[in-house]
Amino acid sequence: MTLSAPADHSDRERTRARIAEVLARARRRTRVLTDSVDEADLVAQHSPLMSPLVWDLAHIGNQEELWLVRDVGGRDAVRADIDELYDAFKHARVNRPALPLLNPAQARGYVGSVREKVLDVLDTADLDGGPLVHEGFAFGMIAQHEQQHDETMLATHQLRRGAPVLSAPPAPAAPVPVGGEVVIAAGDFLMGTTADPWALDNERPAHPVHVPGFAIDVAPVTNAQYAAFIADGGYDRPELWSERGWAHRCTAGLVAPQFWERDGDRWYRTAFGVRAPLRPQQPVVHVCWFEAEAYARWAGKRLPTEAEWEKAARFDPATGDSRRYPWGAGAPDEHTANLGQRHLEPAEVGAYPAGVSATGVHQLIGDVWEWCSSSFEAYPGFRAFPYREYSEVFFGGDYRILRGGSFGTDEVACRGTFRNWDHPIRRQIFAGFRLARDLREDER
Repeated sequence: MTLSAPADHSDRERTRARIAEVLARARRRTRVLTDSVDEADLVAQHSPLMSPLVWDLAHIGNQEELWLVRDVGGRDAVRADIDELYDAFKHARVNRPALPLLNPAQARGYVGSVREKVLDVLDTADLDGGPLVHEGFAFGMIAQHEQQHDETMLATHQLRRGAPVLSAPPAPAAPVPVGGEVVIAAGDFLMGTTADPWALDNERPAHPVHVPGFAIDVAPVTNAQYAAFIADGGYDRPELWSERGWAHRCTAGLVAPQFWERDGDRWYRTAFGVRAPLRPQQPVVHVCWFEAEAYARWAGKRLPTEAEWEKAARFDPATGDSRRYPWGAGAPDEHTANLGQRHLEPAEVGAYPAGVSATGVHQLIGDVWEWCSSSFEAYPGFRAFPYREYSEVFFGGDYRILRGGSFGTDEVACRGTFRNWDHPIRRQIFAGFRLARDLREDER
């Protein structure tokens, strides 16, 4: 990890204030997700794919204790006896309900005690120190970790049965419809980052990548477009699916995106306990990589590579620079992206014209994670930091890249370089996709 020059006092205090704010924002969200349900829902396993909410809650506190209280702060352990219980690598999700977990009151008390100590550590931490604390990296890593688990808990809420407990205003409509595709010329661009102080190890280092010319859709695939695929027999035509994809479609009995239901000639979707007609111009969500691959073949296109996706999101043809976000350097807000659980659904395509990339592509940040064709691999020059289990142990496995974040992703865990990954069969995540294609000779 490359360190920048030491900051002056005012820079350090701004960093300290930012850390306090992102930690507080994450904790507010954690409370919403855990206080909105009763004790029975907190300890229940709503799907074998997910942990009980109370496990996620205490795990958030345990990671914060390990890294910020013990490692950065050098303080005595709060609860060393529970480290193994909340080690995600020691216990698969399906087995976690059988563990002697902290009950809801104990978990809440634990995370509260840990946070008090963390804020004391923050007051005196040397933010010009080694790589773990430089510019507040460890604090940023933990804020991102909590928000990632908040999004996981939001997915658990989507899977739970019962009366709705979460609410948010509807996602915005599009002022002007958008569609079609843009052509991005062949050439090099700088992928990844070395400069972003809170970027995680798999985003590093920045490195030049030559990307052949390609076309990419201006917007993600919508519900209406995906419904046309279903109507044309997309789930009944093995020629549209890879061999593995068709086997999974048959074994899992896939006939539509998860949470879709047909009633007469209309499609409905259930989201967080509320059943409503599909909004046709929203990006489709809750589809696995195999479904996205089959749709792409049906449409005569393909999924973008990870490098294509990032070039479309970050490359500025006028300057040759790679931006932090599609729209520039400024942090996301309600005008540029649908993030942070502000809404409990994707916005219609075209709803954020202020967030368009320099290449003319919409909604690359927020709304839905976007499946890419690429596997999850290390960048050239990768170094595991601060632990192998965040990224390195997943390289080379059966994972596909997801980019861009969703309506359930917080801005601290979302930027143009941020990389997510999952198995190609996963549908409980807030994932959709957009299409790309190779250029014809006359377009090059």
